[in-house]
Amino acid sequence: MVRRVTNPASSDLDARKATILEAVVAEHIDTAQPVGSSSVASSADIGVSPATVRSEMVSLEREGYLAQPHTSAGRIPTDKGYRYFVDHLTSGELGPAQRHQVVDFFANVRGEVEDVLEQTSTLLSQMTNYTAVVVGSTQAHATILSAQLVNLDVHHQLLVTVFSDGSVVKHSLTPQFEVSYETCSEASRQLNALLIGTTLETTVQVPARHDHVAALVRESVAALHSEQPTVDGEKVFIGGSSRVADFSDGVETVRKVLSILEQELLVVSLVHDMLSRGLSVAIGAENGFEPLSTCAVVVAPVTIDGTPAGAVGLLGPTRMKYQEAMAAAGAVSQHLARHFGGDEDHAHD
Repeated sequence: MVRRVTNPASSDLDARKATILEAVVAEHIDTAQPVGSSSVASSADIGVSPATVRSEMVSLEREGYLAQPHTSAGRIPTDKGYRYFVDHLTSGELGPAQRHQVVDFFANVRGEVEDVLEQTSTLLSQMTNYTAVVVGSTQAHATILSAQLVNLDVHHQLLVTVFSDGSVVKHSLTPQFEVSYETCSEASRQLNALLIGTTLETTVQVPARHDHVAALVRESVAALHSEQPTVDGEKVFIGGSSRVADFSDGVETVRKVLSILEQELLVVSLVHDMLSRGLSVAIGAENGFEPLSTCAVVVAPVTIDGTPAGAVGLLGPTRMKYQEAMAAAGAVSQHLARHFGGDEDHAHD
């Protein structure tokens, strides 16, 4: 279920103004055109004349919820208007076709964790027609399931480490001594005894002996623990970045938005800032980056066994279909958590 967003800065309107505002937002999302009072009076279930609607729209404009782009035109929602609309949305659900699409995807997706996250970003973009962002934690909190040393030749070994989140990390080793098959096998056995069940944050006691097996074990552990991922151990996968051009006006704006998406640190910072503020939707200036002032961002955290494991998000115009976007992000985040948490058998729930 999609979490309802709450924002203490969002003030309450009386029932009639709220109905009119929601009608304006809904129509503008559908048409991308300014909305007139006659259209609202005929579509909204408020039972008042266009003149009364017009008066209320003037009041909503004065209070900062609506704006009038041209003197003779209708009105469009401001960021404040969208915020009120989003804060008062009821939880949405995926339609049957989208639900089947998500279930089928996670029932069949295979590969290392990076491949799954990349494919998930493509899925989410295809479902919504927005740009999708998937932030995935790397191995910092995942436990090691196995560590295998492969003897490529006497001076080259490959360390293959498998983590509980499904990721596989490979390191090339080039020790200053010749490594026999027997030495490599024994070092591999000792590595598993040392590392299975630990994480990259665990301090392990490496052997202090001076033989080749101990030296190879030490070099393997050092290589593995040098795997300090950037951006606090998180990687960013973008699906449908070309869709930015569909909702951003002007080549320069598109270029700036794409530039932000290319910088992993900025994307991760944006997502974490939203989640730390308890927001699952950031609208316009709330994003904190000027190029995103005409965009809205929807995020849903991915949590595995109570531990944060990343997030999925959508970037679209401020007139995005919020209920659908929130439902899609929420459903995909839950299935992603089940997939990596080993609970995909219950993904149909």
